[in-house]
Amino acid sequence: MRPLAPLVLLIAFPAGVRSALPAAPPTAPPTAQHNVFGFWIHVTYYVTCWAAAAVAGGLGAGGAEAASAAEADELFRLGQALFEQLAPPEVKAQYEFPTKERWDAFVVKFNRALTGDSLEELAACAAEGRGALQGLRLVPGYEDLADWLEQRIDEFEGAQQVLAPGKPAPTPQIPSRPGVPLPTAFQPVPHYNLWLARVRSRPLPGRTRELMPRLQAAFVAEGVPPELAWVAEAESSLNPSARSPAGAKGLFQFMPDTAKAMGLRTFLPDERTDPDRSARAAARYLRTLYGRFGNWALALAAYNAGEGRVSRTLAAKRATTFTAIADALPAETRMYVPKVCALMATRAGVTPDRIAPPRVRE
Repeated sequence: MRPLAPLVLLIAFPAGVRSALPAAPPTAPPTAQHNVFGFWIHVTYYVTCWAAAAVAGGLGAGGAEAASAAEADELFRLGQALFEQLAPPEVKAQYEFPTKERWDAFVVKFNRALTGDSLEELAACAAEGRGALQGLRLVPGYEDLADWLEQRIDEFEGAQQVLAPGKPAPTPQIPSRPGVPLPTAFQPVPHYNLWLARVRSRPLPGRTRELMPRLQAAFVAEGVPPELAWVAEAESSLNPSARSPAGAKGLFQFMPDTAKAMGLRTFLPDERTDPDRSARAAARYLRTLYGRFGNWALALAAYNAGEGRVSRTLAAKRATTFTAIADALPAETRMYVPKVCALMATRAGVTPDRIAPPRVRE
């Protein structure tokens, strides 16, 4: 756990947001009031977000050490001080910084959303997360955190869509891309069609032309179908420097222990940020997961939720497929697996049922 990085963010972030706010009095019109409220959300959200992520103890493959209560309390005090020092008078006139009890409740909420089994709790973080991401995009130098956060919020919003009352499942219409065949109809996992509709018109990440041929070549070299290299988009928005508050890093968001197990160095240099080496490691890891679970949907679930969680759930359910155990897996995993499947179908024109197993090594 590295508390200094979020502390630097919190010091830099509010000033940039504050400079963009109007000097609105307490009786300001709705638009200005909304901006003022947005400032308060950004200040409080980021302190609680990083505290929650640290307390959660793992937002990527491999997990991380949980933060101590003293560290979480220090983040609370920092947020309180930032609010007192940087919030405009009109914000202080209308809002007060949350009490420690409310703060702790938010930490629990965020922790449970990311690691728990409830789609409702995951969806409940979507609005705050989207607002925070928009603010973070204004801060130079934090693209690595923003690109990580954007993919998590995408899953929060997917959960919102799943829970939308009375809304029929979307019928995906896949736009054709030059050289990419249209995928056949396929429902490998719950909510696949919903995600296919969500990503069908999503533009390619900006680094696609530069990185994807290299990532796919690395996967082929490891005997893994190249379509699976699109995992990198779901993990990091194709940003080699993307990082999570819990310590996952790189295109494929390896935690340190998992990275080392796959043969990557994590210090001087940190090879998780090397596109070619990290892609080879990700392909090896996915190959290992396929060998253990026997299909790509379960391998992707294990990549996200951990091998132990998937194995225990399969045993408890006496099941052999992702569909049979999806409702017993973390909510984020239930969004992650169909999202990756939809990205592979949209980007590569191949549905997961048509992706070959790993090549047998000679």
